[in-house]
Amino acid sequence: MTVVAFDFDGTLSDSEMTVLLGDRCGVADDMAEITERAMNDEIGYAESLRKRAALLEGLAKADVTAAFDEVELRPGAADLIEELNDAGVTTAILTGGFERGVAAALEAEDVTVDHIVSNRLPMADDGEQPGALTGDVEGPLIEGTKDDALEDLAADVGVDLAETVAVGDGANDLPMLEVAGLAIGFEPKPAVEPHCDVVVSTMAEAREVLVDENVLTAY
Repeated sequence: MTVVAFDFDGTLSDSEMTVLLGDRCGVADDMAEITERAMNDEIGYAESLRKRAALLEGLAKADVTAAFDEVELRPGAADLIEELNDAGVTTAILTGGFERGVAAALEAEDVTVDHIVSNRLPMADDGEQPGALTGDVEGPLIEGTKDDALEDLAADVGVDLAETVAVGDGANDLPMLEVAGLAIGFEPKPAVEPHCDVVVSTMAEAREVLVDENVLTAY
């Protein structure tokens, strides 16, 4: 297996970007409730993301930057990504979260991945609050799904989907978990767990699975 695609929020990171942003404007509890409903497949992901983005309308650029700076990788995540990179495995992050938060977390750990597919929160460039969030959301993983993103990535790399690994936790990860050759659930939600080939709760456990599947070699 030569492509490993990770979800971000709830998988590579235990941060939830929309909640961190919501903390800055007093709507974190509302954010968390919408997120939980979406991850349990109670409402559609696109609807949930638009609802959360709308709550952030008017949030200033400085607050947005400060929130994204709080996004962190889980313990062991950077080491696992680096080991996959060193082994020649194509690494990817497929997330409904936001590119600036992903970039900040990777930069803080001085680690990179080969591909990032993510969404964006646009900012107003004029009007009463230039530089503030508009309340909209843009990107390929709003209506688009992660199975399509993984299929496109596999085609670009030149491998069959059967040679891919997907790692995720929530309902919006289900499409890629269902088409990947190996589906790893990272502390998956109840609606997701039945669709996983294996379940892990740490990055060390994820590494063990990848060793067992000959994606990585044992120490």
